[in-house]
Amino acid sequence: MFSADPVARLGLSIAIMLAVAKVGGDLATRARQPSVLGELLGGLVLGSIPLPLFAQLRTDPDVDLLARLGVLVLLFEVGLEATVRDVMRVGASAAAVAVLGTLGTLAAGWGVTTLVQPHGSVPLHLFLAASLTATSIGIGARVLQDLGASRTREAHTILGASVIDDVLGLVVLAIASGAIKQSGGGGHVAPAAVVLRLVETMAFLAGAIYLGVKLSPALFRLTSRLHTPGALVATGLSFCFVLAWASDLVGLSPIVGAFTAGLVLEESHSARFVQRGEPSLSERMEPISSWLVPIFFVLVGMRADVRAMGNGGSLLLTAALLVAAIVGKLACALGVPRGTDRIAIALGMMPRGEVSLVFASLGLSLHLLNDGHYAAIVTVVIATTLVTPPALRMRLARTRG
Repeated sequence: MFSADPVARLGLSIAIMLAVAKVGGDLATRARQPSVLGELLGGLVLGSIPLPLFAQLRTDPDVDLLARLGVLVLLFEVGLEATVRDVMRVGASAAAVAVLGTLGTLAAGWGVTTLVQPHGSVPLHLFLAASLTATSIGIGARVLQDLGASRTREAHTILGASVIDDVLGLVVLAIASGAIKQSGGGGHVAPAAVVLRLVETMAFLAGAIYLGVKLSPALFRLTSRLHTPGALVATGLSFCFVLAWASDLVGLSPIVGAFTAGLVLEESHSARFVQRGEPSLSERMEPISSWLVPIFFVLVGMRADVRAMGNGGSLLLTAALLVAAIVGKLACALGVPRGTDRIAIALGMMPRGEVSLVFASLGLSLHLLNDGHYAAIVTVVIATTLVTPPALRMRLARTRG
């Protein structure tokens, strides 16, 4: 950027990226697609423009820091959309769908990556397979709502399983990234390291959720005595960032803590504020996330090298990962009870989204993924996001007709 003041340079970067995000999001919404897809594609277009101004954005450390902060806010919001009670009440069938889909995707992803890239390291195969595990809850929810099918048995199973899928996806992320860090990114990941990371992750989640559920009501009751504007959102964000810090302290990704914070907080935490006419925490978060989170998605798109996408090896890997993403989630149909449309549920679990993009971004920061690997994951996210809505619409229209 051609500015001596770093704040002015960062301001220009934010202005460019927000303009791209909002225009791209609008175009995607008009095409009946999630706005995140438009933000991602907008970043892809911006990153392919051969101008030094845009090329510098891809590696700007200040922009990267904002994007990382955006990820914490994003995962906090994802957690706020569910609660610990929601996860507990979704039922055995939804839990079976989520677990089978995650295991099926891990197995399929591991199989295709070892086949397509036989000389790749074990950490690379593990990370690529893990990046495909989490379903995007937003896409399936939107299609079901558009069709007026939100109250069907299929919808309840898809949405319930997607909530658990988010939890499982972040657990897998924590285990994979932790085991890879412990191995130094080399060619071997000891089974003992994976087991240890699993125990540490589950212990952190259990401890954070238990303490959060016990202590957070008192924290928000105390906060409600403050009549300072913004006290609710300040407390919520502080809770999020403290758990993100604690997560990093024990060797996990900070996003695990941010998601856990959102999962713990419920509407009841905002009740005293709402009663006196203030917006709830989720409503307070919207103005913050509406500009911070799109920076992350635009940057993800900018870092996806279009030339790498056209490379023969990258195309082969992309095709293999796409097959694994589809076949792996078909396994979830085995957990669907009789009387429920198994194909519709498998299709509803198909789209990848935010967590897969977080995987891709983290893989780059760990220097585990190259441009081809990164572009392949981003392409799979785009492809599954585009394919799922029409496929799910056709299937539900057919079964309901």
